[in-house]
Amino acid sequence: MTEDHRQRILQAAARVYTQHGWRGATTRRIAEEAGVNEVTLFRHFGSKDALLEQMMRDLVAAKEQERLPDDPREPEAELYAWARAHHSETCGMRPLIRQMMSDLEERPDLAPCAVSGPHSAMMQLRRYVHQLYVSGYIDHDNVATPTEIEAAVTMFMGAVFADGMNRDVMPMMFTQPVEDTVRAYVRLFLRGLHVLSQPAVRAPLVAPESTLTAISE
Repeated sequence: MTEDHRQRILQAAARVYTQHGWRGATTRRIAEEAGVNEVTLFRHFGSKDALLEQMMRDLVAAKEQERLPDDPREPEAELYAWARAHHSETCGMRPLIRQMMSDLEERPDLAPCAVSGPHSAMMQLRRYVHQLYVSGYIDHDNVATPTEIEAAVTMFMGAVFADGMNRDVMPMMFTQPVEDTVRAYVRLFLRGLHVLSQPAVRAPLVAPESTLTAISE
């Protein structure tokens, strides 16, 4: 199977799954959507479950392509670009994510795949906060506690995700343009962690053990 052929089948599986859910996403429907026969699906993926799980893994891998830099230079600009990309991806996958969430009650085995994308994003953000500290962008005289850092990361990720998922159905909650709102999320996050616009001039630092633990687990 060529890569183009494989991607066509996986994209067809995503469309059928979004419309019909796990039960309704039959191999016959997926094959018809992809323009192939069912034998081809079974030959290359083995089963419907394996095909749909691969489709979800590929979607998660695509979300992980947007990365925060290892060496921060412009925290607000870097974090805004990253958050805006995640917001756009969430909006683009909104119907599929909603379908996946509705299936979790019946298919709890989907949970690891469903949460792997958000977990990877949170790990990236924790590492980025660590790099901000080590690089001198965080005011060491007012550094947040480990609990506050973790809460800030959770709140920021939750705000971006909730905005992307709910802006279409709850316009009364999201009254400002997406660009302005995401930028506000970024500024509030950086302000809460006392992130400076320029790194302080000082000797290279190592983050305290408690801070490292909070942002690297």
